[in-house]
Amino acid sequence: MKSTQEEESGASLNPYSGKWGKAEALHLLRRATIGPNTESMNTVISKGLRRSLDLLFEELPDVPQPINYIFEKDPHVPLGSSWVNAPYNDTRDSINYRTSSLRAWNAEVLLREGISIREKITLFWHNHFPIDLGTVSDPKYMYDYIRLLRNNGLKNFKSLVYLITTNPAMLRYLNGNQNSKGSPNENFARELLELFTIGKGAIAGPGDYTTYTEVDIKEMAKCLTGWTDQGYYSRTATVIQSSFNANRHDSTTKQLSHRFNSIKIVNENENEYKTLINIIFTKPEVAKFICRKLYRYFVYYKISADVEMNIIQPLSELFIREKFEIKPVLRALLNSEHFFDMANRGNMIKNPIDFSVGLLKQTQFVLPTDNNKRTLSLQSIIRNIGGQQMEYFYPPDVSGWKAYYQEPSFYRIWINATTLNARMNFTNSLAGNGLTYNTIKYQINVLKLIGSMKKVKDPNLLIKELGEFLFPIGLTQNQINDLKTLILPGAPDYEWEEQYEAYLKNPTNVPIKAALETKVRNLIKAMLTMPENYLS
Repeated sequence: MKSTQEEESGASLNPYSGKWGKAEALHLLRRATIGPNTESMNTVISKGLRRSLDLLFEELPDVPQPINYIFEKDPHVPLGSSWVNAPYNDTRDSINYRTSSLRAWNAEVLLREGISIREKITLFWHNHFPIDLGTVSDPKYMYDYIRLLRNNGLKNFKSLVYLITTNPAMLRYLNGNQNSKGSPNENFARELLELFTIGKGAIAGPGDYTTYTEVDIKEMAKCLTGWTDQGYYSRTATVIQSSFNANRHDSTTKQLSHRFNSIKIVNENENEYKTLINIIFTKPEVAKFICRKLYRYFVYYKISADVEMNIIQPLSELFIREKFEIKPVLRALLNSEHFFDMANRGNMIKNPIDFSVGLLKQTQFVLPTDNNKRTLSLQSIIRNIGGQQMEYFYPPDVSGWKAYYQEPSFYRIWINATTLNARMNFTNSLAGNGLTYNTIKYQINVLKLIGSMKKVKDPNLLIKELGEFLFPIGLTQNQINDLKTLILPGAPDYEWEEQYEAYLKNPTNVPIKAALETKVRNLIKAMLTMPENYLS
């Protein structure tokens, strides 16, 4: 990681107009998607930056619903149909299989993302508005929640805050469904300010955090009273929804502090939460807070004084001018000289989802076509990512994953004795003998991978090209020389071309194919354990 990024990197939001090639295309795809493959790389190279951004930000149709492919005992959900709008069975098994189905479905959505930023921004909002499936304890709620993020993640931030405030899963996760007059629950009001919109500033006095006060939390909690969720484990419920009960709502006038110009909020019943959010959004710090989070997620964790002035400030001004539309701000960042500056390439440690799912995409991994085996394979992938201490739908707490906020370590939190071992076991298994789950074995097709490279017959150029594709930082000649010994142990370079030509002429010859595959597996396995493979 670069500790002097603020000195090395040019902090400018001017549109990038420099060289456009493989390195730039891969940098964009590594940061804006859950990993590239050779097809997406070649497409982005050919389209150039502007048209590639058009493709990344193109609005997509809703993702098809998750399907039950495994559980045969649910009378409401036959095999091959969706459980999303089906009532629950009486047994706990009905919840368990739907939870497994949800997680496998979401993993496949990530693998099939194509050239789109939608999944990357969905994960960003999942970290920003974290909801834990273990706490909510209902896969229907989590499906409704992640669908909300997926379909609104590139739209208007203020509208997204409206939606998340009354979302059934959020009402349950932060006790909004228990917030009523006479017994206000401050959980959501506190996080709405501290984590979701304006951020906690420096302490200015007792209960005063510069951007808001404890008084504001108490008064805002009253504004949010009266909302509840419906559909919890109901035998008949098919639609997850929230509702407002005026009898549970605090109808008194709420008095905010000097941080919000001592505004009074009169009773507006079910519309009062929108008035409250509108008041919060009058403060310019909201735009800055979100732009800083976007920057840390897509560019680098360290925000220097130069970056604050030349990147965050103009981005936040753009955010306000665009009335909190997300797409223009994020596009401006990804289109900037600053984003493509060499100091901002390879300076981020991949999170476990990027690392694992991205690897499967990079290596052209193919899942079983049988729906049952496919689901089991996806569940195996999920288990491996969980061992790296990041599970989709299970953020550790309301602050999200520590790597995006915990100073001074930030991304380095992803790597420790446990997670490093888990990452290496994952790559060693995939590139080596394969991962096995419930009798299903799967591994990287290494011959297909090298076959997608342009310089496959020259061992030096092949390894160089693999390094350029797999890593954000190119290999040195010494590294290339060391890696070459794995496919040519003590033999001259021309023998590699002879071996590969022999395979091309006789691809079904088992001894020839096995000998070549063993060497290539050793090469790929070694490359995937290199530190460069952990960087984006």
